Order: sequence, then C-alpha cells, then structure tokens
Amino acid sequence: METTQNVSHDEIARFDRLASRWWDPDGESRPLHDLNPTRLAYVAERVSLRGEKVADIGCGGGLLSEALARAGANVVGIDLGLKVIEIARLHLHESNLVVDYRKQSSSELAAAEPASFDAVCCMEMIEHVPDPAALVQDLAAMLKPGGRLFMSTLNRTPASFGAAILGAEYITRMLPRGTHHYAKFLKPSELARLLRQAGLELEDVSGLGYNPVNRKAWISRITAINYLLSARKPA
Repeated sequence: METTQNVSHDEIARFDRLASRWWDPDGESRPLHDLNPTRLAYVAERVSLRGEKVADIGCGGGLLSEALARAGANVVGIDLGLKVIEIARLHLHESNLVVDYRKQSSSELAAAEPASFDAVCCMEMIEHVPDPAALVQDLAAMLKPGGRLFMSTLNRTPASFGAAILGAEYITRMLPRGTHHYAKFLKPSELARLLRQAGLELEDVSGLGYNPVNRKAWISRITAINYLLSARKPA
C-alpha cells in the first residue's frame, strides 16, 4: 500500500541539526530531558508498560523511547529524521536497552501494523506536522481496541506564545529560533475534536508545568501553555 508522508522537510532538517547534541542534558534538547520523567509518569499511571507493545511517534533521539523500554515496554520508535534515528540507535550501545528504531512515517507504520499497539505516544510532535488530523487518524489506526493514545503539545494562548516562543526562543535562547510556530499550536478542544473524528474517546487533559530555572516539571490543572492528554480506542 502506498502512503503519503505528513511531514515538513524544514522541520525534519531543523531537528536533524540538533541530532548530535540530543542526549546532552544541557544542550538544545534540555527541556525534553527535564520534561521526560513527568511525561513517562503520566503514561505509566494510565497503562501497564511491562510487556506491552508501545509506539513512540516522532521519537527523535530516543529520550522517551528509552524511558518506556526501561519501564519494560517493547518499544517501536519512529522518526523521519535520519540523523536523529542514527543517534537513537547509537545511544542504545550506551544504555544497553532494546528499542526498534525505524526511519518511518506515521502513515507507513499505521499501514504496516494496524491495530497492533497497546499504547501509542506522540509527544511534542503534532504542532510540527502539516496535517494534524491525518496524524491523529494514523495514531488511532495503530492502536489495538482498548489501547491508549498519549499526546503532549502546546496550547494556542498568549501565555504559550510568551513562554514557548518569546521566552524560550528569543529571551533565554534555550531553543533555536523558529522551533515553534504559534499558528500551529492546538487548543485542547481542537485536538479533542480530532480525536473524536478518529474514533477515540478522550479520557484526560492535564497541564504540564515547567520551571526552566530549577528544571522541574509537574502535572497541573493549568493547560494554558503545555498540556498532556490520554485517549482510548473503544474495545
């Protein structure tokens, strides 16, 4: 079956340029390092990971993929950035974990392994693709009946513009300029509609708080900047 790739080549190139420093906790991927334990805890509270088949979509250099594998999941990590996938594979020699990393699109994985995953994670990716609805359809297609989808992204609010773009990219320069595009941010209600259209049931929306000064992240009721969600595919 032929599939199309829902991808911005400029976005892939941008993240590939960061590949060699992906695992540097003080480099450009620093926020991802800081957020990763909280994201993992959110997933682990809602689905059993040990022995489960989990897909990490837009896995980058493998931060969440390795955390999921360390928790006992059988992980498939996909990304369309060749350099970040190479870095992810290389890091397995250091971590001694097993992750099936693939340079593959979400549509290709959904076509190759439909209804195959107990859980699917797609963190900080949907705001970087041209067609968010198509991505959500792919994610839903991968899930087994009863499986759960976990996503994180940025809300489209003045607060997120101030924190993620002005603050992180221009004032503190924690992220390279151009990492985010405000118009691509999705409100929780908009993402919930895409989930319903894909046949999924929204279970939870929670805020993801982050203090870049002390590098602490936490689950919050405030969704104005970052948020996490969990959705279920009906059995």
